[in-house]
Amino acid sequence: MAKTLVIVGAGPGLGMGVARAFGRQDFQVGLIARNRKTLDALVGDLTELGVKAAWFPADIRDRDALASAITAAGEALGPVDVLEYSPSPTGPITGAAQTTAASAAAQIDLHVLGAVAAVGQVLPQMCARGEGTLLLTTGVSSTVPAPFLANVGMAMAGLRNWAHALHAELRPQGIHAATVTIASGIVPGDEVMDPDVIGARYYDLYQQRDRAETVIGDPEAFRALVAEQVAGHG
Repeated sequence: MAKTLVIVGAGPGLGMGVARAFGRQDFQVGLIARNRKTLDALVGDLTELGVKAAWFPADIRDRDALASAITAAGEALGPVDVLEYSPSPTGPITGAAQTTAASAAAQIDLHVLGAVAAVGQVLPQMCARGEGTLLLTTGVSSTVPAPFLANVGMAMAGLRNWAHALHAELRPQGIHAATVTIASGIVPGDEVMDPDVIGARYYDLYQQRDRAETVIGDPEAFRALVAEQVAGHG
């Protein structure tokens, strides 16, 4: 029986790279995002590759809509074996001193609380089956503090922390939870950051059930960029 991957926050870059990687391994793919036109195009591309795929529109910040979309995906494609969470940051991105309660809450709502809601929708069934995988995507600001990404970094760090906590708690129950830290921009054709290369790394992490994290890209290059930015404003 084919397994099912559901991507929350699916887009033409990272999301499609992950979808193609799992689709090549005979996974069915459910795509969740806001834009129906984009979703329709993505499903069309996957179908041309021979991947069974379907789209389920929802705004991640609308928890009821998100729950309904994940439920619909499970009903259409079968129980969710792998949940991948990777929405793009939206809303104002603020510097450290300019971060307000509102700007921090907006990113936490999207990246942390959205992930909590999505995981909560699939986890009971995974626990009942004694198997399943949760892959939660963060950016490099989750590990390298960047003043110019302060509110996003706060949210990403929280998500990464929770992913590690899930890994420790759920592993004895047969559930694999892990985080993928993207440390560079996504660049089609690049030997490291091409979407399909990244997607293959997600599939590798899925297979390595003892691992809680993989880092894609060059965190040290980002650290140097942050230092340069800070020095330039000193």
